[in-house]
Amino acid sequence: MARTDSVVRSEGMKLLLDGLGRVDAERFISLIIKEPFDYTKWRSDLFEDEAVRSLSSKAMNAVKNIY
Repeated sequence: MARTDSVVRSEGMKLLLDGLGRVDAERFISLIIKEPFDYTKWRSDLFEDEAVRSLSSKAMNAVKNIY
């Protein structure tokens, strides 16, 4: 079942706050709002130098920490 926009927004804010803290989460949001931002380009460049095994390991560790 798909999550509502409200649920996604709430979970996203929780992740930002947990990961960055209140001040840096607000700073991140402010930066995203103020700057022209191409999400597709950002995502394509985000893991450019990351090996697949390393990225997979980080993803598996992140999932373990959620549950």
